[in-house]
Amino acid sequence: MSLLKKVFRFYYEGFKGMTVGKTLWAVILIKLFIMFVILRLFFFPDFLKTNYKSDKERAEHVRNELINLN
Repeated sequence: MSLLKKVFRFYYEGFKGMTVGKTLWAVILIKLFIMFVILRLFFFPDFLKTNYKSDKERAEHVRNELINLN
């Protein structure tokens, strides 16, 4: 049996036997979805895209900010 097949079978059997673990994984996945998708849409707007029209302007702004770190 190949190593990849053994690893897959190990995790498959482990998840299949879970009862409480399935619920915990569902909660973890929902929380990750909320953190990375929902919150990003509302609280982290695309600053560079809204304030600068071209890629050259965006690159110049980033370059200046990196150089002028105080």
